[in-house]
Amino acid sequence: MTDDDRWLGTALALAARGVGRTSPNPSVGCVIVRDGRVVGRGWTQPGGRPHAEAVALAAAGQAARGATAYVTLEPCAHVSPRGPACADLLIASRVARVVACGADPDPRTACQGFARVRAAGIDVAIGGRRAEAERLAAGFFTRLAHGRPHVTLKLALSLDGSLALADGSSRWLTGERARAHAHLERARADMIVVGAGTLAADDPALDVRIDGLEHRAPRRAVLSRSLAAIPTGARVGDALLLRDLADLDADLSVSTVLVEGGAGVATGLLAADRVDRLLLYRAPIVVGGRRAIGGLGLADLAAAHGRWRLDDAIDLGPDRVEEYTRTDRVPPPPRRSGDAAPVRAETWA
Repeated sequence: MTDDDRWLGTALALAARGVGRTSPNPSVGCVIVRDGRVVGRGWTQPGGRPHAEAVALAAAGQAARGATAYVTLEPCAHVSPRGPACADLLIASRVARVVACGADPDPRTACQGFARVRAAGIDVAIGGRRAEAERLAAGFFTRLAHGRPHVTLKLALSLDGSLALADGSSRWLTGERARAHAHLERARADMIVVGAGTLAADDPALDVRIDGLEHRAPRRAVLSRSLAAIPTGARVGDALLLRDLADLDADLSVSTVLVEGGAGVATGLLAADRVDRLLLYRAPIVVGGRRAIGGLGLADLAAAHGRWRLDDAIDLGPDRVEEYTRTDRVPPPPRRSGDAAPVRAETWA
């Protein structure tokens, strides 16, 4: 791994701190390095402003002159009522280099940030650890590519694929460490969604029960066509009631959704091809109970192969969590306002 890759790793770690708090903006990380020493660092602040570069440059002050700025996404090129363009801030600070994971697909920037910085005589390097940066900002990329939020489906399963006993009992399928991991996932989402069946069976709170992260609980919603309103006395009494996925897509403040619904919601989302990421928590038990997934309408097994890629697997005590990503979900290429058609992803950078 090169020095640039290592410092980009630091920027990625900083960006991770803001995930779930910056929508509709992505959470970006920035670290300013001079002579091998960090002189400034920052990440996108809650609500999307200030941007990471603005925070890091303010911390660095005059030490930014001649330094290298490592950022997880192309510095923005557009001026907003909420803040200046980060490309202009980098130019004014007189950094010597900008190293970024990849381009910003927002048409207001779309490689114009890189072009502006280069035109000012600043060296630009692009492409290191891009896949990690894209995964970290998956909600932002999905919104721009598909006009909808990025959906993660979380399922807690037994070895035989059951999510509950035959009578519907499901507490607790997995152990404490697996449940804590799931709460961390909640803290990184903009919204958590369950179905009416889960609401009736479990009366979930859908909060974040990790010390110090309680304030990171996402907005809560129930996906149901049968409910006229959230039942009185439900612990998620202030939750949104979503009639269909169009209600979810229309809320531009939601970029990442964690679905913890039961078999009905899980099957419906998979059948509608609306799941971008799967989180499967597997407990080493066999219960012979209710199946997690129903019929998906596949004509043959060939249609099922090649759709999912295993990205990560972690042992959590006796349990195990596996993370899968849809193989055909690609971020949008950078595109300028007025372009007749998007450029191919291979032309990034």
